[in-house]
Amino acid sequence: MSAPEPLKTDSASRPPRRWPNLVSRTVWGFFVVFLGIFLLYPILVKSNFLFLFGKSPGLEELESPRVEQASELYTADGVLLGKYFRENRAPVAYNKISPLLIKALIATEDVRFYEHSGIDLTALARAVAGGGKNGGGSTLTQQLAKNLYKIRRGDKGVLGHIPLVNILVIKTKEWLTAVELERRYTKEEILRMYLNTVEYGSNAFGIKVAAKTFFNTSPDSLRPEEAAMLVGVLNNPTAYNPRFHPEAALKRRNVVLERMSQSRVLPAAAIDSLQQLPIALQYRVEKHIDGPDTYFRGAVSQYVNKWCEANGYDMYRDGLKIYTSIDSRMQAHAEEALESRMKRLQRDFDTFWRNRGGNPWVDDEGKEIPNFIETQMKRTDQYKLLAARYQGQPARLDSALHAKRPMKVFTWKGDGDTTLVLSPLDSLAYYKHFLHAGMMTMDPFTGHVKAWVGGINYRFFKYDHVKQGRRQAGSTFKPFVYLTALDNGYTPCDRIRDQRVTINYVENGQPMEWKPDNVTREYTGINMTLRHAMARSVNSVTAQLTEKVGWDNVAKYAHKVGITSPLLGVPSIGLGSGGDVSVYEMVDAYSTFVNSGFQSEPQFVTRIEDRNGNVIKQFDPKQRRAIPSETAWLMLYMLRGGMDEPGGTSQALWDYELWKKDNQIGGKTGTTSNYSDGWYMGVTKDLVTGVWVGGEDRSIHFQGSQQGEGGRMALPIYGAYMEKLYQDPELDITMGPFPKPTSKISKKYICVSESEPRRRREEAVDTIATDNLLEQLNNEGSAVPDSLKL
Repeated sequence: MSAPEPLKTDSASRPPRRWPNLVSRTVWGFFVVFLGIFLLYPILVKSNFLFLFGKSPGLEELESPRVEQASELYTADGVLLGKYFRENRAPVAYNKISPLLIKALIATEDVRFYEHSGIDLTALARAVAGGGKNGGGSTLTQQLAKNLYKIRRGDKGVLGHIPLVNILVIKTKEWLTAVELERRYTKEEILRMYLNTVEYGSNAFGIKVAAKTFFNTSPDSLRPEEAAMLVGVLNNPTAYNPRFHPEAALKRRNVVLERMSQSRVLPAAAIDSLQQLPIALQYRVEKHIDGPDTYFRGAVSQYVNKWCEANGYDMYRDGLKIYTSIDSRMQAHAEEALESRMKRLQRDFDTFWRNRGGNPWVDDEGKEIPNFIETQMKRTDQYKLLAARYQGQPARLDSALHAKRPMKVFTWKGDGDTTLVLSPLDSLAYYKHFLHAGMMTMDPFTGHVKAWVGGINYRFFKYDHVKQGRRQAGSTFKPFVYLTALDNGYTPCDRIRDQRVTINYVENGQPMEWKPDNVTREYTGINMTLRHAMARSVNSVTAQLTEKVGWDNVAKYAHKVGITSPLLGVPSIGLGSGGDVSVYEMVDAYSTFVNSGFQSEPQFVTRIEDRNGNVIKQFDPKQRRAIPSETAWLMLYMLRGGMDEPGGTSQALWDYELWKKDNQIGGKTGTTSNYSDGWYMGVTKDLVTGVWVGGEDRSIHFQGSQQGEGGRMALPIYGAYMEKLYQDPELDITMGPFPKPTSKISKKYICVSESEPRRRREEAVDTIATDNLLEQLNNEGSAVPDSLKL
């Protein structure tokens, strides 16, 4: 039997070898996909495909990057009042930066800066190979992209929230943005933008602010060791801050100097000697609202912020230049005059109450108000915080209110120079003893506010007594009664007898009567001209005239000329008890008399420029005809009566150097019940000024006219202030008479005032307005101080 033949096979009969081919095609496919993704990845990131990567800077942002820049506030005469910022930054031109600083930056942070186009592949490979130990691979351009567009803090996209993946996305966006910056800007422009945007620590952004903060110098005047230190802090602005970590900052500075030597920026011999130098700081950090603390700045901030919100700007970011109407010289004179008088007045006030062995918070009968401080404390934010913390624990709350600790307090000897050991209750009582003041000057023709002093010290007393504070105006409100009369047929020469009167009226359907008193409780019996009565500030005449013209009409005319606060149409409105008003609106109202009957809206911002100096808003004066020009001129003539008429209440101004070149001043004193408020309103041919003086609360006051009337508290501030203005040769404020009327005066105004049948008082005393009608009636039988008797 023969052996079987072996099986014969051929390729056609063998099964196909498919696996190796499938693998090779799969690998190739993955490679193609990977290559496609690699090539498309930058496009996907740039376009934020499916919102996976987050938004990248667009073309407009690349062409015009928006860097946060401090806004600056200027006076009318060009003095920088301060800044507003979140990041304190003030850009400087490339040619104003020290070349040594630029070379030190490149030598330390990006030695191949001039060789790459945004991404340094050599440095990147070195960083990857060394695991970061050989330094980072980030270029200056990448750092600029990160700082300029806040890439790490911006829109992250869906992938930006996945660990590790987010790092790749962020770095990719930085690389792409860096390349785009290199395409659009020169190397010098990139360096300028970098140095103007980077943070140096201590709230200093940009080289100009950093040079000033640490060395009180400019970027072009930096010495080599100073330039090295500022470059050194860039690596870590907190860890290498020379103010708080001097040893670390010194070591880092010397590293930068060594890099400068290696790059041959400076010779090795110079480097050795520079490394031995200590860091000599002239350190001063600017606050986020930098400049002197003033009440005026608070008003500007509120006004400009509101305008910015309505017009798409940010005052703390957009680098605006805000020009105000304030004159820095007039402002300084106003502050000096107010401070000088208030120091003396406070000394008199303290002596007055010390001699009486009590505190200045008293009731209508002059008796100290019991538990006054405890009651006031409950209205404070400090009390509310403590009450919330110790809710249901009255003993611990009481203990906290009486716990003493050292604190710096305001004194007229110097800001914060005095440290006292006080409890919260002690502190409140200490500050309640102070008298306060508000003062404003306005150009009546433009409405420009030229000086604004809202209080005695902004650091300790934030409340603004120019616009925020409102108090009864006392006799400074009387001119609105006479205005109403003159505009409705009366003349300055019309007469009303100074005599006791009873005013009958109806209130809430009930018949009422009011018997207004003169301050002396005595009446001359003179048939007084209206000008003489207003000059002498006679209550009885004013009350009768108010009844004749209608108290509702008085309120209407006050609102016509500039008063904006609500007013009650009551019989005593002419004595100032119709409502509380501010210095701001009183100055505005009196300005209408000077401005020929046109009411000018007070204006303290004149224009706003953008960071490039383009005017984006011009604030033009706003005026409206309020009263006829004849009436306005006659009111000026009436106000001059305070100086011209016998017994006029402004005559204390004769004691000041104000009377050359036929100078004329009109004015009105004002004092409210119990001497709680002292006012003076003064007008000249150029300016209108209002001054208020009083306690923080109405119950805090003097108890007699010798100290507490407006002619003694407020008028001296005005007199000293006007002296300073007239004596300042840099100011174009001159003495002289009021202008002649621009229209025909049809009413009789030149008349002779009848002399008193008895000897006049040596010094004029302003009459006192009442807080309300009931108080006036209750005071009917009060004794008259000897100093006030005729």
